[in-house]
Amino acid sequence: MDTSVIPSRAMTKTIIRIAHSPDSDDAFMFYALTQGLLDTEGLEIRHVLQDIETLNQAAFQGTYEITALSFHGYARLADRYQLMPSGASFGDGYGPVVVSRTPKGRADLVGCRVAIPGELTTANLVLRLWQPEVRTEIVPFDKILDAVVEGEVDAGVVIHEGQLTYGDLGLRAVEDLGVWWKEETGGPLPLGGNGIRRDLDPALKVRLCRLLTESIAYGLDHRDEALDYAIRYARGLEDDRERSDRFVGMYVNDWTRGYGEAGRRAVQLLLDRGHEAGLLPQRVVAEFIDV
Repeated sequence: MDTSVIPSRAMTKTIIRIAHSPDSDDAFMFYALTQGLLDTEGLEIRHVLQDIETLNQAAFQGTYEITALSFHGYARLADRYQLMPSGASFGDGYGPVVVSRTPKGRADLVGCRVAIPGELTTANLVLRLWQPEVRTEIVPFDKILDAVVEGEVDAGVVIHEGQLTYGDLGLRAVEDLGVWWKEETGGPLPLGGNGIRRDLDPALKVRLCRLLTESIAYGLDHRDEALDYAIRYARGLEDDRERSDRFVGMYVNDWTRGYGEAGRRAVQLLLDRGHEAGLLPQRVVAEFIDV
């Protein structure tokens, strides 16, 4: 047999599914990856868009190789996922906002029905740290403002763009939980990060972490270009570039480039406070991939 020419096998790409929220800050963060602006080194990247509570629940089955996770959710998923060293959302003196139709204070919410965007969201965890004596009702995050306006609940915890738009509907802030956390701890409120599945090859995990960091850096270094893409996901702010830019800047910034020691301490403090309050079943030590 003539073996001077050996047919080459077809190259197969490794498929990596990255699941994240369909909002403008995540769209901004992943812009370079979604639009093929980075060399993925033979990896085929597929993006899945789901709300954060759906992603938290899917993570229990290890559905996606990389997934956005609330830190509340991560506390129950640390056996399946590690934290990537970039891509986190921190509220540095701001965060999820408790809103109501009429002026209220923390004591007024004892026994009240408060809409939350999911059981495992950090918004719910911090709400219960702030006021443990509420009755929570899960409402899709993009329906919470309507539920409060219509009187279906006494108050609601709004995340994403709702943090900037609740006043447009005549609602009032009871408490900005990021402000409260800053007063309590002196540090930023860690809201969510990106988890990478533990069972992936260590070298692949490092490659993926570097790609995510590159994507974040590209967006921050090409802000207008990335914002043009991200604004299509800015619910309620599609025609308001100024507020869209403000919202993206709240959650994609230097904290997102890398946690740093201060960011990692803040994550651990949140997890410890949750455990001490009886809201997390066991103490979890946050574990990060180092690259």
